[in-house]
Amino acid sequence: MRALLDIVFIVLELYIWVLIIQAILSWLLVFNVVNARNQVVATIWRLTLALTEPVLKPIRRLIRPINGLDLAPLILILLIIFTRQVLSYYVYPNVF
Repeated sequence: MRALLDIVFIVLELYIWVLIIQAILSWLLVFNVVNARNQVVATIWRLTLALTEPVLKPIRRLIRPINGLDLAPLILILLIIFTRQVLSYYVYPNVF
């Protein structure tokens, strides 16, 4: 059971990094630092959207962007960290 939970923790950590990459890439695209027509950039953008959009869409319905600032990725990252902490507290009670 512990090995399975370690895999879940690794997947959650990777998902946080995907969210961070998507946020940074969206800023770079908005400020025209990277070219959206570049095939590598477009592929990375589509991949991050495919991985994050199904989870972010319900959060965006509850919390609308404030003055153009989308807080959904930040809220999702905080939820992932909270979930990870709760799981580790109940599965690894002797560590904490």
